[in-house]
Amino acid sequence: MSAAEQARLPVGALLALAMAAFITILTEALPAGLLPRMAQGLAVSEAWVGQTVTLYAIGSLVAAIPLTAATQGMRRRPLLLAAMAGFAIANTVTTLSANFALTLLARFLAGVSAGLLWALLAGYAARMVPEHQKGRAIAIAMAGTPLALSLGVPAGTFLGTAMGWRMCFGAMSLLALALMVWIYLKVPDFAGQAADQRLSLRQVFTLPGIRPVLFVVLAFVLAHNILYTYIAPFLATAGMVERTDRVLLVFGVTSVLGIWIIGMLIDRHLRTLTLASTGLFGLSALVLGIAGHEAIVVYAAVGAWGLAFGGAATLFQTALAKTAGNAADVAQSMLVTAWNTAIAGGGIVGGVLLERLGVGAFSPALLTLLLATLLVAWSARHHGFPAPAG
Repeated sequence: MSAAEQARLPVGALLALAMAAFITILTEALPAGLLPRMAQGLAVSEAWVGQTVTLYAIGSLVAAIPLTAATQGMRRRPLLLAAMAGFAIANTVTTLSANFALTLLARFLAGVSAGLLWALLAGYAARMVPEHQKGRAIAIAMAGTPLALSLGVPAGTFLGTAMGWRMCFGAMSLLALALMVWIYLKVPDFAGQAADQRLSLRQVFTLPGIRPVLFVVLAFVLAHNILYTYIAPFLATAGMVERTDRVLLVFGVTSVLGIWIIGMLIDRHLRTLTLASTGLFGLSALVLGIAGHEAIVVYAAVGAWGLAFGGAATLFQTALAKTAGNAADVAQSMLVTAWNTAIAGGGIVGGVLLERLGVGAFSPALLTLLLATLLVAWSARHHGFPAPAG
């Protein structure tokens, strides 16, 4: 293979992984934009329909580590296809079900599929390319995430309004089936790990650098979800609650820009980008705490927050993939668990802060978490977020 061929990224295969991420995020988030219509169609309250998101998250949380550990020996492409088949089945059941309990079961299955998929994606992308391109490959594979949040969810909400919520989930099933064909044709297969090469969960967890990366994931994403989950009451104090959609659009657009910037620079500047993203998020939280009542300040700070957060998943997954080496998939399953724990924790911690102290407590809480994130990332200069050689 020539040097030019080695330097060329397998874009078609990586975009298939990005589409898998897109389907995963969109399947998770669609109910949020379709609550009233789903509630009417299933003859339950909107609060109960909200639990379809909860069941999805629980499925990811409980399945990621054990399922990934149990499938270490399986070939990778059949496993990826199985995860996508889970989405096709779950979304088909959601499309056709008139029984709420059955719908919840389908959502749990979708969450299980998501837990497996997220554990696979980063390691899969990394195995397609040489060492010096791993970060960029993971960035392409993760591009579907901000696109789903910034474009997919609003588009799904519009489609649900125009054609009915069941059509949205039906479209997701067809998309998953089409992607399975794309994966079969374009994504290379890799062998699973031989039994004598597999590490136990404890061995992976105690590898140098793994625990610092997982802590950074937990603290950074917890800070994000405290603010993101309760952005509407936060904006209400600035008299901007009716502009929540515009604020989130700014966040989505700058998130996409963030993942593009990270993708261009990550292979040479992983450590610097991690520290810079954490610092930028902290600056945004500080500004929102000091001047969050001014509309122009809110838009600017939220834009900076989106820029910092957009590439965060890519940074953390790349750091973990490089740190874990051949145990990348098991390590990524731990990241999935930490990420979903932070999502759930954001709802709980943010809710407690909101009820007891008000939105004024958000900025100090975020700054505390981000300072801890910065210190741990800074100290992991040998393993986890290593300083450049020389």
